[in-house]
Amino acid sequence: MLENYFRQYGLAAIFLLVAFLVPVGMLAGSWVFSRLGVRPAKPSPVKDAPYECGMEPIGGPWNRFNFRYYAYALLFVIFGVEVVFLYPWAVRFIQMELFALIEMAIFILVLAAAWAYAWRKGDLEWR
Repeated sequence: MLENYFRQYGLAAIFLLVAFLVPVGMLAGSWVFSRLGVRPAKPSPVKDAPYECGMEPIGGPWNRFNFRYYAYALLFVIFGVEVVFLYPWAVRFIQMELFALIEMAIFILVLAAAWAYAWRKGDLEWR
């Protein structure tokens, strides 16, 4: 029993080590290859310029950006992720019991309350 307990921590430690070493190794490899001349480094004003969808950028790099775009993006991500939770439930709906139905009804009610709150606050209106 105790052996299995430490084995799980060992697997977690190995996973954390790999999660740390992979990005560090990639950065170190890129640095080494640039020093060896394998990776070219020829900066130019064109390469250093900001790139926006193939068009010349309008204004400087520190322009103010309307926060409403972020609010729409966050709402889209939140509601999209919550809808993803509905799919596995719908696939296994026949095999689940009444408790799962009640649980999903509560989940949908919380989702509807969040949607109503965002609507009432005016976050869903484009001004």
